[in-house]
Amino acid sequence: MKRPVIRRRDRPARRLSIRDLLGEALAGVTARPSRLALTTLGTVVGIAALVSTIGLGQTASGQISERFDAASATRVVVEPGERDGPDGAVQAVQLPGDAAERVNRLAGTAAAGTFARVDVGGDRVRGVPVSDPSGSIEHDIPTVAASAGLFDAVNAMIADGRVFDDGHDERGDAVVVLGKYAAERLGISRVDTQPSIFIGERSFTVVGILDSVSARAELLDAAIMPMGTAAAVYGTGAPNAVEIRTEMGAAQLIGEQAPLAVLPNNPDLLSVDVPPPPGSLREDVSTDINAVFLALGGLALLVGGLGIATVTLLSVLERTSEIGLRRAVGATRTHVAGQFVVESVIIGFLGGLIGAAAGVLATVGVSAVRDWTPLLDYRLAIVAPLLGAMIGLVAGTYPAWRAARVEPITALRTS
Repeated sequence: MKRPVIRRRDRPARRLSIRDLLGEALAGVTARPSRLALTTLGTVVGIAALVSTIGLGQTASGQISERFDAASATRVVVEPGERDGPDGAVQAVQLPGDAAERVNRLAGTAAAGTFARVDVGGDRVRGVPVSDPSGSIEHDIPTVAASAGLFDAVNAMIADGRVFDDGHDERGDAVVVLGKYAAERLGISRVDTQPSIFIGERSFTVVGILDSVSARAELLDAAIMPMGTAAAVYGTGAPNAVEIRTEMGAAQLIGEQAPLAVLPNNPDLLSVDVPPPPGSLREDVSTDINAVFLALGGLALLVGGLGIATVTLLSVLERTSEIGLRRAVGATRTHVAGQFVVESVIIGFLGGLIGAAAGVLATVGVSAVRDWTPLLDYRLAIVAPLLGAMIGLVAGTYPAWRAARVEPITALRTS
């Protein structure tokens, strides 16, 4: 007679509802408020750094693009190129003396002027004559020539005096305009007493001092004389370049038309420096700045995630007896792991929420102080808390796995 088979009654599946899981996780998180604050702080700093750096990056790139549009985007430079001569030698192409006048006839040109470097034959510049009994100090200050329109073309600002005009140029008057650094070296700060400088043995009256320019920064270190004066005194020939300031949005068109206006027979022999389209520059600036700030923000987020992982792991070690007791009364490994994962997600979400608000406030505050227009993608402020929750999920995975591996009997003995 066969013995009856005694079947063990299947144990009922132990389930933990999402509501219970969230309740347990919230209880675990809020049980230690000070630890919650310190743990959340890492994520707050990381998310705030990410939001503020991206926001400030977008704002700064907008300001850089705006300033570019106002200055560099309107600058076109025409310079002579080179061509092969009859004997095979390379010959430099010369710009005509009236190149600036030709460019000024083009629609879209705001101002144009010619520029040339002057060979003074090794003469140095002094602020007093060589016969002055107090002695004189010679300076190696570069000498350049310019047409009257160059100052307007480079947005020159005058610190004192005035710039020379077409009359000085046509007559070949012995006058100069000093850049501010050249004037400092020569000890000249005012022109109301009609100061003079000496280039070698020749005297030149200083009529003005430049304070700033938007292009040709070398002018601030130089003594600038009219083109006609340079031609009469030093034999300066063709200009080295034509500086053109265009109306906003006309730089590309002027860049195409200027060579034909300056050298109609051989426009391809001229070199033209045209700024890139403002739209492409704005994108390049935004991309570069955002890449740098994203790297900084990512590093801050990494630190915040490591902080969550470290504190959660310490929490697992401190709550070993609690884990053992829960396992002893029927909690599964999944229940324990789920509780610690949800706790980390909650901490990360809170940190992301607070950090997003702090980042937005930082961006607006800095923009207000700098008188900028704040630029911030609203989607970033919405995604930031979710990103914080994702960081908490990743950071809490290993501590949750450690908690799930705790055996009930070992935990109870340890406690």
